[in-house]
Amino acid sequence: MSHVSDTLDTTIRHTGERTAVVVVTGDVDLHTAPVLRAQALTAVGQGAPHLVLDMAQVDFVDSTGLSTLIVLMHATQEAGGSLRIASVPDRLVRMVTMTGISQLLPMHDTVADALAALAAGDAADGTGPSR
Repeated sequence: MSHVSDTLDTTIRHTGERTAVVVVTGDVDLHTAPVLRAQALTAVGQGAPHLVLDMAQVDFVDSTGLSTLIVLMHATQEAGGSLRIASVPDRLVRMVTMTGISQLLPMHDTVADALAALAAGDAADGTGPSR
């Protein structure tokens, strides 16, 4: 009973003092979403509350994957950070847009764009929005 799609790889690259890029490879679904959540929350716990998810290598995201993005967004905000998604494949953009998540989560064409926007945002407000 081996499911090839049950694999998800994440590579975490710290790009700044408080920023990490999480490169996600594979499907984000019921089986793999907990892996992504755990890895991302570990990065936040290690002092990188600003996360950029590089989705270029993601084949599929189901509702569990989408709700995981929301969980991570709240977790990063609580840590004084933010969550951005970058390089979302065209076939996933529509789903993310349809569900309304794109209004909550900034989507960027590239990781570099996301990091630039993050840097600009940091410089602009310093502390981030208060709730």
